Amino acid sequence: MSNIPFPRLQPAVEQGPKQVLPDLNIRLICPDCKNTTPNIIEEFASGDLVCGDCGLVLGDRIIDTRSEWRTFANDEGDDPSRVGAAADPLLDGSQLDTIISRRDGGSGTARDLNKVHGRANAIKGEKNLVQAYKEIAAMADAIGLTRLIADIAKQLYKRVEEEKLLRGKSTESIIAACIFIACRQENVPRTFKEICAITRVPKKEIGRCFKTLIRTFETNVTTMTSEDLMSRFCSRLHLRMEIQKAALDLTITTKSLGTLEGKSPVSVAAACIYMASCLYNQPQSTKDVAQVTGVSEVTIKNSYKLLFAVREKLLSDKKYGGGIENLPSP
Repeated sequence: MSNIPFPRLQPAVEQGPKQVLPDLNIRLICPDCKNTTPNIIEEFASGDLVCGDCGLVLGDRIIDTRSEWRTFANDEGDDPSRVGAAADPLLDGSQLDTIISRRDGGSGTARDLNKVHGRANAIKGEKNLVQAYKEIAAMADAIGLTRLIADIAKQLYKRVEEEKLLRGKSTESIIAACIFIACRQENVPRTFKEICAITRVPKKEIGRCFKTLIRTFETNVTTMTSEDLMSRFCSRLHLRMEIQKAALDLTITTKSLGTLEGKSPVSVAAACIYMASCLYNQPQSTKDVAQVTGVSEVTIKNSYKLLFAVREKLLSDKKYGGGIENLPSP
């Protein structure tokens, strides 16, 4: 199970006889030389298999298995290449199906045959996978995620389909949960509100799918903290590096004092960013901070009120910007 992405936490018991695999230790040795390390040459031009030491022909009519990557066809002429598209490891099957060309000189017969052949060979499960992969890629691009995170989300979605785990759940909710887990696993956390913004799925529905996947599959998901969100939020607010560092220090000190205990990591980050910006005479309005972080203005004001009450303890050993005098009264 170690080679399977996202294995189950409790693997299912294997049933039935094990598959007998071919013996891959069989080697071709020249009968004249009998060299334990044979020098076998494949001459594709003549189609012969020749011993490189004595020249004995060991076989004929061999098949040229080399890739045919060089092609100079243009849009006007036919492409002489017999090489298809690269195999997608996220799809099942051999992926070497025959495809009927749609061009036949303008009669339209080939186009009709192509449609009929496509319907006959269509695999419903694979079509659903391809469509889900397209949605995952589109959602990842919408919130600025890398291709690596999108591929991890695709692998997790494939595991869900193989296990038939979330029957009855909408495809969008499963995709959103997979993207959320992929972000957490690669230490690029996104909040539930950010994921909900690109889907039409309620937050609770994504949360249910997320908990089911965490309980079922082995993942490297870590708990999201305020420190993980600080850099991205400050960057979107165009704050200086010293303000970002001050907000990060305030977050750590706040946790040690337990001032905002019970608040979500996003709320803590928003309040500390607002406080740090005021300390350095670059105050951000609660409206701007709320738009970036996804936290309501009321939550930011209430959290800041708690921080303002213990401002002397928070800033006792360090001096940020203009000091406590720059903090506005809540």
